[in-house]
Amino acid sequence: MKYNFDKIVNRKGTGCKKWDGLKTWYGEDDLIPMWIADMDFESPPCVIEAIERRAAHGIYGYSIREESFYEAVVDWMRRRHGFSVEPDWIVPSPGVVPALILSILALTHPGDKVIVQSPVYPPFFSAIVENGRQVLINRLRLENGRYTMDLDDLRRSIDSRTRMILLCSPHNPVGRVWRSEELLRLGEICLDHDIVIVSDEIHSDIVFRGNEHTPIASISSELLENTITCTAPSKTFNIPGLATSVNIIPNERMRREFQHVVEALHLATSNVFGIVALEAAYRGGEEWLEELVLYLEENVKFLSAFLEERVPQIKLIKPEGTFITWLDCRGLPIEAKKTAEFFTKRARVALNDGLTFGPGGEGFMRMNIGCPRSTLEEGLLRIEKAVKSL
Repeated sequence: MKYNFDKIVNRKGTGCKKWDGLKTWYGEDDLIPMWIADMDFESPPCVIEAIERRAAHGIYGYSIREESFYEAVVDWMRRRHGFSVEPDWIVPSPGVVPALILSILALTHPGDKVIVQSPVYPPFFSAIVENGRQVLINRLRLENGRYTMDLDDLRRSIDSRTRMILLCSPHNPVGRVWRSEELLRLGEICLDHDIVIVSDEIHSDIVFRGNEHTPIASISSELLENTITCTAPSKTFNIPGLATSVNIIPNERMRREFQHVVEALHLATSNVFGIVALEAAYRGGEEWLEELVLYLEENVKFLSAFLEERVPQIKLIKPEGTFITWLDCRGLPIEAKKTAEFFTKRARVALNDGLTFGPGGEGFMRMNIGCPRSTLEEGLLRIEKAVKSL
């Protein structure tokens, strides 16, 4: 491979939440951090070089997104996902989670219900509740080690106050890359009940062989007009700290209302390095991404084999994409509510507690495998030792 993903980069002392925040979030600072979803890989050389060139200018004043910014997004969506996007449809935001909140504020009213498909990324819940809306749970079904949507339950649950669904595609944390047929069935239900789809597609570029990401908005003209697609280069190229994301909103009314909230909250200001990084990544980072996906696939294989052979009490829910994995720890002889404590106190690894992902997360843990294989192996050896001590 041209790029060295085995390289160990010391991130301690850089203000890195993943490493330097361990004491704050876990009460310990000697853990192997495999929690928050950023990777321990250097970003593509093209991104680093572009940022260095811009930094060398020496002035970092207020910036605008020029035409080339929007063209880079349009080209990437067409080339990687077969999604034809018009530049005028794109509304930037500081991140995908802020975009979810902006969508809720723009297109729902206090007391309205917003659907989430749990277990799901924890900020989905807070984005709804902390803004005065109600969470409507449509729990995913786990059958034979694979998650599917329970659309019959969804139909039964919808009522007159249901206004929106926050779709996670690919799904964080269960790793599903939804098939177009699944998305079409979901989309038809939403259209029948006038439910706006806000699709978090931030992990859409990291998809493993045999799977293909389909933007739900690309399936039909009706879904195109009923969907806000939220995406970013942040997970793909490991640049989440540059706070730059884009939202594709073809429907003029929805786009206008979304933009109004952005401006009312004064969130339209650009991050100068985020702009530079997005353009550089989308124009020159594809080769790096292809190798990254292959490396992550090998990490999945390593993780799967290790658990099967040495820690069979823990089952891997095989991911179809993303660099986060979902571990079924219900085979461990401990209470579900104490699972996270076991990994922190006994195994000395920092994972995400499945309980925080809502109903269906009990007894599960989320593990970030976006790291050199030696780091992954060290973490697994610690887990093996801890399990054997039970």
